[in-house]
Amino acid sequence: MLDPIIAFFKSVLGAIGRGIGVIFAGIFWPFRAAHGWYRQRSWIIKGPILLILVALVGLYGYFVWQTQVWTNFDPNFVDRYKFAERNMPAGQELPATAGQTTANACQSSGIAEIAAELTDFNVNQNAWISSMLLYRLGFFGIEWDHTPFLDNKAAFQRGVNQAVRRTSVELVDTLGRMRGTSGINQNLQDARGNIQFDEYTWYFGFSPFGPKTPTPSFYRAAIRNFRAFNDQLSTCGATFDTRADNLLSFIDRIANDLGNTASILRERSENYNAGWFDTRADDRFWFAYGQLYGYYAILTATGADFQNVINERNIAPIYAETLRQFEAALRITPWIISNGREDGWIMPTHLATMGFYILRARSNLVEVRSILDR
Repeated sequence: MLDPIIAFFKSVLGAIGRGIGVIFAGIFWPFRAAHGWYRQRSWIIKGPILLILVALVGLYGYFVWQTQVWTNFDPNFVDRYKFAERNMPAGQELPATAGQTTANACQSSGIAEIAAELTDFNVNQNAWISSMLLYRLGFFGIEWDHTPFLDNKAAFQRGVNQAVRRTSVELVDTLGRMRGTSGINQNLQDARGNIQFDEYTWYFGFSPFGPKTPTPSFYRAAIRNFRAFNDQLSTCGATFDTRADNLLSFIDRIANDLGNTASILRERSENYNAGWFDTRADDRFWFAYGQLYGYYAILTATGADFQNVINERNIAPIYAETLRQFEAALRITPWIISNGREDGWIMPTHLATMGFYILRARSNLVEVRSILDR
């Protein structure tokens, strides 16, 4: 009685097996045909083809290595700068030391220092993935961002860069000018222009057609600009305006930026519930993580640069709590990013979790802003 059922399932499994066989045969047929053609050629033809294949293997090996190895990744790297030990806000003249014979010295900016360090981490300590040739070519014509692999580091780097970009704008428009009316510092202006450069440019492009200066070169120039500004500031040759309304404005911009990212995460979480099979969930997650990584370091430096305002307004406890919220979010580092349903029990929803932590950190920033606005 069970024989017809068994026969049915055998036929179904056989058909599936034959289908898989046809698919694999179709995939490997071009390689088999190329191998047969290659064997019949002379070494005059074989040699260059072999060199090209070796070069491709080497390029892809380097590309895979760079996308998988995150050199000097450390969410708490900012602790090395010991900002808590500083006792003067940025731009203020430092007390003269005994026997000092040189010109006056001023406190450098932690914000500018961290902006340079984050960019150095992106393009010098690691390769900038988004403008690499193989990243631009994609996976058989598919953008890497639309695949589930080899794109997490690129998304993370773009998130870090977003935090630096936002900071560079504030440095030019408010922080690096006296009451926003003095002349713009040229080093900060150059840093803003360089860090805003397109994230995907390689050595050659089609729009416009011709050779180009790649993205990392512009970002390396921005590093030099940030550090040149700090050199000016440390010799009292530049301005850093540590007024309460400047801190308020800066925190407001960061809160708005994080709010936009939380909205992107919510949209993806609500409208796409493919779990582990959502190929864009990892991009959204790691961009948000990179943004938090950058802003956590920048806000830590901000606490040192604006310590006069923080102490005068008695917001040190809430500011410290804000940084702890960022630290909590940065502890979320799953191996595989899943975008499942919020009430699902098999596939978790990492996007909703990250969105929750971002909104919690943003809520603290809004509270700091409201205190400064009183």
